[in-house]
Amino acid sequence: MSTQCRHIGDNVCMMSAIVTFPGGYSRAMQPILSGVSAAVLTPRSRDGNVDLPEFRHELEFLIARGLKSFTFNGATGEFPQTTPADMIALLRVARDTTAGRAEFFVAIGAASHQTAIELGTIARESGAKAVLLAMPYFYRYAQDDLDAYCRTVAASVDMPVLLYNLPQFSSGLEPETSLELIRTCENIVGIKDSGGSLDTLRLLTVSGVACTRVIGYDALIVDAVQQGLCDGVISGIACALPELILAVHQAAHGQDGVRTAQMKAALDAFLVQMNSLPFPWALKALCSARRIANSAFAQPICSQRQTQLHEFRRWFEENRQILLASAD
Repeated sequence: MSTQCRHIGDNVCMMSAIVTFPGGYSRAMQPILSGVSAAVLTPRSRDGNVDLPEFRHELEFLIARGLKSFTFNGATGEFPQTTPADMIALLRVARDTTAGRAEFFVAIGAASHQTAIELGTIARESGAKAVLLAMPYFYRYAQDDLDAYCRTVAASVDMPVLLYNLPQFSSGLEPETSLELIRTCENIVGIKDSGGSLDTLRLLTVSGVACTRVIGYDALIVDAVQQGLCDGVISGIACALPELILAVHQAAHGQDGVRTAQMKAALDAFLVQMNSLPFPWALKALCSARRIANSAFAQPICSQRQTQLHEFRRWFEENRQILLASAD
């Protein structure tokens, strides 16, 4: 990528009209993501190692259900566990499995900018369409800290970057911070907003800035689509219920209010069940029940949670028909 840079303090911001990314993407083109991308689990064996055969099976299952886009190593993929070695192994399988059939994005959440840059380099070399830059986790940071973090990582990652707002698990990006980063950093091309509000997507829309707007909060898919506030969806639920999320997305784009209401009601009911468990336990349990992928839990499961998981599986079986509604 050829760029000119504007220096802001000790940080570097991409500021050139002569910017080309791998694959020829530029911000002036169509959004870098449209439709539904499934945020997938990172299956692990009981010893904590990534389970590559299960990961491959997960992708094959989802491709067979009509998905053509995947997002790896986000919250659904439990990114704090991912090492650079894990990432290399996972993306080698992803590249081989999706070749010619699907695109993929890679989240590069990390506790330090050095690790985020390392993960970004791995993602670029593996053929990712873009990276999702989550804010540093565990400690809480001010907006100026997050601005500096994003500019530093973006200046060192030679590919399109989507901001990844995930305030449930990391410091949250305020709408104005997101807008300023997208306006002034050439390779920060948009945002995946999982914050539970449409404020940032609405601000980007009314500002008229050319960017990619992605809703990452499943409960707001219908509202974001119907209000014209998003270009695409990245959904964790889609890794376990691709049929439901594709149906919700299709209905929200259509004119059938009854169908939209039915699909949204099914999604809302699932969210109530899912949110009673630590994230992403319900998705792991459902992927196992549907034979999409088996994945060990990162924490021991107490007897109360065992009971909850059993009740969740029973609830799914009772509601299987509506949850697996076809998107056709």
